[in-house]
Amino acid sequence: MDNFYRPTRKQIRMPEFDYNSNGAYFLTFCTKDRKPLLSSVSVGTTIGRPPDIILTKYGHITEEAIKNIENVYPSVHVDNFVIMPNHVHLLLFLYCDDGRAMLVPTVARVVQQLKGVITKHIGYSIWQTRFYDHVIRTERDYRDIYTYIDNNPAHWAEDEYY
Repeated sequence: MDNFYRPTRKQIRMPEFDYNSNGAYFLTFCTKDRKPLLSSVSVGTTIGRPPDIILTKYGHITEEAIKNIENVYPSVHVDNFVIMPNHVHLLLFLYCDDGRAMLVPTVARVVQQLKGVITKHIGYSIWQTRFYDHVIRTERDYRDIYTYIDNNPAHWAEDEYY
């Protein structure tokens, strides 16, 4: 068997962190090759008018899947999200507040299930295999990320995923 060089991917997860523990998480996942399949961003015609996000067929499927996360996983709350042309930002809370041993999925499981449902509806995968996550640890971090999600369409032209 021939050995070949295979680049090592940078580890982006926090070592030793339990990704199904109670807490808030900021997630971003992209379409394959960052193709603008999910929406378009329309700049307002008047000063001060926020841009509109116009969802495509795939964007509507994605929106419905996101809105259904809490039905699939009662221990997950979607606090905020935005569907950009080629990526999605989610602000999730994982929690178990009833004292019972309730199934709390990992962040990876939620994203895997979400992408899987969307793929099933579309008929093929439109997603990159990985996703970005950030564990939110402070109230200020939470507020900054919530605002970032809300303001993301206004900054589409400068977005790193554009």
